[in-house]
Order: sequence, then C-alpha cells, then structure tokens
Amino acid sequence: MRTTKHRLAVVTTALLAAVGLVAGPSSGATRPDDPAPPRPVAQNAVSDSFSDTYADPSVIRGKDGWWYTYATSDPLVSGGTPGLMHMARTKDWSSFEYLGTVFTDATRPTWATRTSGLWAPDVRKIGDRYVMYFTVTDSTQHPQGDDSAIGAATAPTPAGPWTATDGPVVPPRAAPGGGWWWTFDPSGFTDLDGQRYLYYGSYFGGIWVTKVADDGLTAVGEPVRVAVDNRYEGAYVVRRDGWYVLMASAANCCAGPSTGYSVFAGRSRSPMGPFVDAEGTSLDTSAVGGTIALTQNGNRFVGVGHHAVVTDSTGADFVVYHGIDRHDPWLAEPFGINRRPMLADRLDWVDGFPRTRAGAGPSDTPQPGPTLGSSLGITPEDPAAGGFTGMRVGPRDRLGGATGLVRGTASTRRAAPAGDVHVRLDIRGDKPLRVTLGRAPGVTVTVDPRGRTLGMSTSGAGRPLRDSTALPSTSGWQTLTVRATDGQVRASLSEDDLHDPYAEVTLERDRLRVGSAPVRLSSGGTVVDNVVVTPAAQDARELAPVPQAGPLITGEEFDDASTPALTWVRENPQARVEDGQLRWPVEGTDLTGGGNQAGLLLHDAPDDGDWIAQTKVHLDLGTDEIRNYQQAGLVAHATDDDFARLGTVAIWNTRQTEFGREVAAAPDGRTSYGGALVGTAAPTMWLRLAHHRTAEGEHLYRAGTSRDGRTWTWGATWALGAGTEPRIGLYSHGGASPAAVASFDHLRFYRTRWPSDPGAG
Repeated sequence: MRTTKHRLAVVTTALLAAVGLVAGPSSGATRPDDPAPPRPVAQNAVSDSFSDTYADPSVIRGKDGWWYTYATSDPLVSGGTPGLMHMARTKDWSSFEYLGTVFTDATRPTWATRTSGLWAPDVRKIGDRYVMYFTVTDSTQHPQGDDSAIGAATAPTPAGPWTATDGPVVPPRAAPGGGWWWTFDPSGFTDLDGQRYLYYGSYFGGIWVTKVADDGLTAVGEPVRVAVDNRYEGAYVVRRDGWYVLMASAANCCAGPSTGYSVFAGRSRSPMGPFVDAEGTSLDTSAVGGTIALTQNGNRFVGVGHHAVVTDSTGADFVVYHGIDRHDPWLAEPFGINRRPMLADRLDWVDGFPRTRAGAGPSDTPQPGPTLGSSLGITPEDPAAGGFTGMRVGPRDRLGGATGLVRGTASTRRAAPAGDVHVRLDIRGDKPLRVTLGRAPGVTVTVDPRGRTLGMSTSGAGRPLRDSTALPSTSGWQTLTVRATDGQVRASLSEDDLHDPYAEVTLERDRLRVGSAPVRLSSGGTVVDNVVVTPAAQDARELAPVPQAGPLITGEEFDDASTPALTWVRENPQARVEDGQLRWPVEGTDLTGGGNQAGLLLHDAPDDGDWIAQTKVHLDLGTDEIRNYQQAGLVAHATDDDFARLGTVAIWNTRQTEFGREVAAAPDGRTSYGGALVGTAAPTMWLRLAHHRTAEGEHLYRAGTSRDGRTWTWGATWALGAGTEPRIGLYSHGGASPAAVASFDHLRFYRTRWPSDPGAG
C-alpha cells in the first residue's frame, strides 16, 4: 500500500545550481540565448505517491513557492476513512507532502449535519487571506434533508488553519415541484474591476453565477443561470485574451470503468454569460453546446474531469483533474467508492479554446510538468541569492521563506531571453514598483499601490505609448505577470494567479525591443518573491490529428428491402426499408442493465485494421420536453453486457450525443453503464466510430459526430477487450412514447489511419 504521507525533500541551492535553476558566480556578461528552465518530469496519476484517490482537485500557488492542492472527502487509500477534505503540496508534481484534512470533527461547519459530505473545495486568495469554497451536501437549515449549499472557510495561509463561516455563502435552493436544487461544485473568480463572482451548480438545476461581496463570503444581487440543467457541473472560469471561458464537466463522474466524465468549454465577453462554444452554440439551451477541452483517448484513464487550471513560471497552462484507471477503478475497501486519482497535463489554447495536449487528451506516460524555475536563476527560496544584483534580503514570508527587497534598482545579472519573454513575481508593500524590459527606451510596467494604478509605457517608435488602469482596493501579496509575445506586451495583476486578474494593461509590441537585455526592478522599498524570467511558453498552433475517412470498404445503402450483410438480434417487425432508408420506430426497450430486450441490426466488422463506421440518422426528439431516453445511432456490440453505443438522445429536457459503454464491472458480475458526451445534437446527425486494434488486442472505438456531414467533432474513446470480436450496427430504442421514428440513410465502412499519440499508450 502506498504511504499517505510523502515528504518532499528540501532542494539545496547546490543541486539547483547543478541543474541550472540558480545562477553561480557571474561575470556580468549578458547571454540573450538563455534556454527555458528545465521542466520537471511528471507521470499520471501524479497523486500516486501519497494517495489512491484525490478527487475534485483544486490548485493554488502559494506565495511561499509551493503549489497547494485540495480534494474532496473520499478516503485517501483503500481501507482508509473519509476525511473532511484533503490538502497536499508539491513543487514538481511528482513528490507531494500530505498536509492533512481541511477540517476535523471539532472544526467542521456547525451548520452542516454530522453526516453531510464536504466536497469539491476551491481556494482563492482574497485580500490578505485565503478563502475556500466547498459543497455541503446536507445542511441543518431544513428538516427535509439533502438541502445542499455552498460553504466557505478562511485561513492565513494556503495550508490553513481553516475557519468555517457561521453560515453558507449560497444557501439551499428549493426546486420548483419539490426537493432542492443541487448547489454543488463552487468556483470563485475576480474580474478586472475587482468584482468577485461565484459559480456553482450541477445537473439538477444547472450552473449559476452570482456576484459576491469584496470579502468573498456573501452573495449579492440576483444569480444568473449560465449552463442548462442535466448537462454540466464542476464549473471553472478563466479570463483569456479578453474572453471569459467557462469550463465544466459533463456526464456521470463515478461509474467505475464505464465512467465517461469529460470537460467542455464555452466563452463570453461577460463573466455573467451567455457562454457559447466554438460553433456558436449556447451552453444554456436544450440542444446544448460545448467545445471538448478534455476527454478520454483510449489509454488506461477514463472519466477525466472536475478540473482546475494552473499556470507555471513560463506562462504555460496545465489542467489538473481526476480520472479513473479502468483497470483498477474501485477502492478495494470499502468497495463502491470510485478510485479517482489526480492527473495533470498541458493545456493548449487553440483558436481561443482550451484543449488538453492540443486535443490528444490525458497522458499516461512521462510528460514535462509545470515548472517553478527561471532561465535567469531566481529561486522561490531566496531571490537575493539568485540572478539579481542590487536586491537585498527582505522579511521572511508567513511560512518562513526568504524574500527580496527592492530599494533602488535591482537588475538581472544576465539578459532576458531573446524573443518572447515571460516575467512573474509576487510583490507586497505600498511603494511603487517599476519593471523594465528591453534596452532603452524599453517597456516599463508600473504598479502604484498608493495611486491605485497599473500602467505600462514606452517611448519607442518615435512617440510615447501608454496604457493604464485603476486598481481596486487590495492588500497582502499580489502577483504581477508581464508577457511579451508576438504583437503585444501585456501586464496583469492578480491576487491568486488563477487567470482572474483584477487589473490588466496592454501595449502593441510593434518595433519594441524587450528581449536580449537585463530585466530591471526599481522601487523605494517593495518586497518581492518568486521572481522568474523565462522564455514565454508557446501553445500548440493546431489540434492533434483526428481520424479521416479514406476509401469506402463496404456498406449498406438501404436501396432495396434486401439487406443480406445485416443480421438482426431481436428483430423488430415494424422496422422496414423504404425510399432508400431504414425506418425504425423507437422501441420502448433498452440494452442497459438486466433488460437486454432492445433490437439490434448488426454487420460484421471489416478485417483487422483501422476503419471508420458511419451512419446518417434522422430522429426528431422535439425541444425541451421530457422524452427519456429515446435514442438511435451506432453500436459496437460484443455481447448485451459488453458494448459501446453512439447516438443522439433525449436526456430529460436536453438533446445530446452520448457515447455510452456497458461492461460487467463489479466483483459480483453486475454491469456498469456510463456515457461520454460528444458534439451538439440535431434532428439529423452523421455519426462515426473509428476503430483501431492495439498491439495487446484491444478494440478502440473513438466517437465522431456531425450536424452537416462535413464538419466533425471527435470525442471520447472506449476500449472493448482483447479476445472479443464486436460487430457494428444500428439501434433505435429507449422509449416508445411519444411515438418517434429513426430513419437511417446508410451504414458504411471506410478505411482510415488511427492517429498516433505518444502520450496515450
């Protein structure tokens, strides 16, 4: 069994110098070709060193130079007991120090029942303290029970100690018709004007946003729904290039090896929405939209979701989330709790939307992880001993680390990298601080706490250029980032470095020289820490390759009533071929669980190799009304208890495309069913299953959907076991009322080539 505590050894300055993270003696010569700092190597699941499960993770970078992670209240290890939410910290995303639980029985919220779950913590820095939001599944405010709410706690450091507030930030909300809306999964956000927001909600009730007071502890104003019910939970909002990007998880979080949990995104010009996906479809409508940000790819991890976003010292974003190893999906004791360890992967921004590893999905091989390092040798432990001249040793921070003091001008011993540059530092104090990049005139960023302004200026290109903005009232440590990339220089000021700056200024970079020169800090007495100067990280410019249909292998066009290549399993006499289509009334049966009564029309799969199965189906499911769970589409069928199906489906008031999986998963042979969601649904859909057989003999099927037959959304991958020979076919079932007919235009098989991915092995 893994140990539940794993202390991270103190890294010595000598060791850091050996790997290039701390500058040794310097001659003062500049080196414009400094490489990026070496990245730590991490491998999923990153939490394996100290836990079996670490679900619903959130992350914040402390001002002491550590990343702090938090998780929901499941037992950490098999045989363990539930904890009142967990805390751990790391510097390399490989070794972790477990810090214990957030609460004890004596300190848990007084307004939560003794049996209430405490889930999904989200930590933000607000002023000079940290605020944790969390789910309380059952409060003492109503005798009916299951009246979930959003709680809060405060602490002087990200390690605690945490003090719960006397009541909820968002109280239980009565649902029309009875019961309580699911007030789950909180996530904070601070906007450019300092206004604070809180996102929350789940399938029953949808996702909502409310403004909160300056201290983050009181909801104010009227909440607004930003995502439709019966689709999303686990909201997380970041600001990127002037857009507010809502990322949220969809489908069942906890179905063992058939869990299809995934993350989708939409964006808006306002933190209050409306949020739309890359195709312009709203996240708050019946045929719900969402651009895939993270979904399973056929390796051992399924059910990947409930995420947070963290930015490293180079400006690279990483998504931190939980997943399920489909080969080891349960805690052995007590059985029934999903084993959901924490994972982390690079998050690329392609065409304005977040994509995990440019769309390749979760990794399970060694990958470059987030770094704290600087190419100029400034360390979180002691910046005065790093790559600056003219910096004094400042006061120690709250957790005992050394800080730097800028009184006068401090300068890097070496030049900033040529080309794109990223500068990050934590600052504290009421004296103005100027950060200058480039040779004279360069670009100067000025933080003026007394004048309450953030400004940027240059006199380049023969004329002055300036941008400035007002600062809201803040206190304690702040994080300043300056990013100089093609076309612009942008400076942002935030409390928690979680993509929610409260101030931002931008200058166009044309003819400005910012690299190949020392970076200078000037102040009359500003305390600084965690100062890093690196080449700016670059996102992938294109999405990872997806399957493409090649030559036609075989198929059925339904040109006449004879379909010799297709065979029935439980024939439906009402299905008929006419006018070039198979018309199949939706059956009042299903294929999941113990029913196994639904009809299937199956075709032998092509010979071994990579191929795509495709159908075009029309099924009008109306809008908004409840028609659970009428559906039609493609199926890969090994047995009635071992299949994957892709179809357009009515899920309560929503219309979605679901890629479901049933497998005998429990020790006693019971089946488990779960589904991943793919592209936006429409009455007429083109559906594809791309097939690949691995070296171990597994059959991988990746789902693709389209509303026009030309533009495809490729989503999740399910694996059917080695030794099986699934057939491919059509289905139309899930509910006979109201009457509906699925019309299939064809079933075709095309040759393809499965895109390789070194991270998905």
